[in-house]
Amino acid sequence: MSEAELSTNAPRIEPISPELQEPLKSQMAKIFPEGLPAPSLYRTMARNESLFTDMIERRIIGRTGLLDRKTFPTRLRELLILRTCVAARNEYEFNLHVRTISQVMGLTKPEIDDVKNPDVDQALWAPRELALLALIDGLVDNIEVKPAVFSNAREHFSDEELLELTLLVGLYTAVSMVVALANPEKDPY
Repeated sequence: MSEAELSTNAPRIEPISPELQEPLKSQMAKIFPEGLPAPSLYRTMARNESLFTDMIERRIIGRTGLLDRKTFPTRLRELLILRTCVAARNEYEFNLHVRTISQVMGLTKPEIDDVKNPDVDQALWAPRELALLALIDGLVDNIEVKPAVFSNAREHFSDEELLELTLLVGLYTAVSMVVALANPEKDPY
């Protein structure tokens, strides 16, 4: 493929057909309600059927996203996802969430708009949320957690929570890498 072909907006890895066949049809039904078409990125990941199936079976991918063990409030989890998308420059996943579930998960339109800003409006966010935003920025931007950021995060989260939050940031950063590689088409939600 030429450089010009690679730089187009076309997907670099073609997703499987939206008309799913078994066993992928049953696997997608575990994570998407009937009538909601699977997003392009999921259908792209399904190109590696055994990996995709394994991620669903091991509950890495579920109805509410990656590794949702229900240990965090939905609002906090959605904030983590959106800010990680912003920090990792993942417009695809950011838009997918905003168009489908961000408001349902508890974020307001002004908050969704603000999460895109490098310096968020301190008045919009609770101290715990601000600590999470700073943690995400350090982890994704520099793979570093400065002492002041860690100290602030530790005031709001237990060690167990910090480990899980960090893993979630890493998983959503990995999604950003898959998006950068595959260049999926925007979904029509």
